[in-house]
Amino acid sequence: MKNATSVARGLTIGLDVGDRRTHVCVLDEQGEVREEAQMRTDEAALRQRFEALPACRVALETGVHSGWMARLLTGLGHEVLVANARQVALISGSDRKTDRTDAEKLARLARVDPRLLSPVHVRGERSQQDLAVVRSRAVLVRTRTLLINHVRGVAKAAGVQLPRMSSASFARRVLCELPDELHSALVPLLGVLAELQKRLAELERRIEYLAEHGYPLTARLRQVHGVGPVTALTYVLTLEDPGRMASRDVGPYLGLVPRRDQSGGRDPELHITKSGNGPLRGLLVQCAQYILGPHGQDSDLRRWGLKLAARGDRTAKRRAVVAVARRLAVLLHALWRNATPYEPLRRSGLAAS
Repeated sequence: MKNATSVARGLTIGLDVGDRRTHVCVLDEQGEVREEAQMRTDEAALRQRFEALPACRVALETGVHSGWMARLLTGLGHEVLVANARQVALISGSDRKTDRTDAEKLARLARVDPRLLSPVHVRGERSQQDLAVVRSRAVLVRTRTLLINHVRGVAKAAGVQLPRMSSASFARRVLCELPDELHSALVPLLGVLAELQKRLAELERRIEYLAEHGYPLTARLRQVHGVGPVTALTYVLTLEDPGRMASRDVGPYLGLVPRRDQSGGRDPELHITKSGNGPLRGLLVQCAQYILGPHGQDSDLRRWGLKLAARGDRTAKRRAVVAVARRLAVLLHALWRNATPYEPLRRSGLAAS
């Protein structure tokens, strides 16, 4: 086999990326395997292998390493395709799955038709770094919830039903509600909770600063009552460019549309796909719950959602929340792209006039 630095143009390369090692498969213009190899999964090894190559097409799957690898390879002049791992059934559903065969399949799919890989957008380095702040906050929120639930569970097992209180004030207020015999088990956790709450407040101030000074266009999205700095910043950092897609495509992109399994005369109503960015989808659902809740501002979106919820039982209410989240995603995209002021009762106002 020829050395990687001597290969000609017209190559297609598949990378099956692991935490420590990456398998490489190189196809020539005729689709023949030109090289199969392994390399370390780090920047130095990737740069050494690819910086001397003429421009070629490189395919890898979505994963922890896909972002920095794609940005590095693109900077070296290569065409990079990051395959949506959920959509490439030829790889994920194979009954003879190995790192070597996965790399070859990625290369062959990329060579025949890149659309078969359902390639995803690769986030910029700055967006990735700022999004890490938002994700760190999410981790702290989940940890806080886990600790609070543990304290409540231990107290309940001892016959004590703790009263309702906000998560932010839980560590400070709950101590006087706990029986003395539980102090040795739970007071250390309350100390952790108190410190966690301080760090969480610091991250939330950082997010507000980023939204206001780093991404001032998030103010357009926050015109919608119920959309705060966390959701607005996550939305902007996830999509990055409103010109990437039409507003109507945002719902499917975030997995907020029902799956389809149509066959013959059958077209059952299924759950949403839950593809795309899960954290942003969850934030939009939370916003939808607020919009439909008792503190939601009167708006076309709220009225529409309440009509959906009134059509049936609890299932109808859950579907209404998802439907409002989907329409909210479209609305935020339109506000961002068109830079127009938000009119909560625009449609209702038109109807009244």
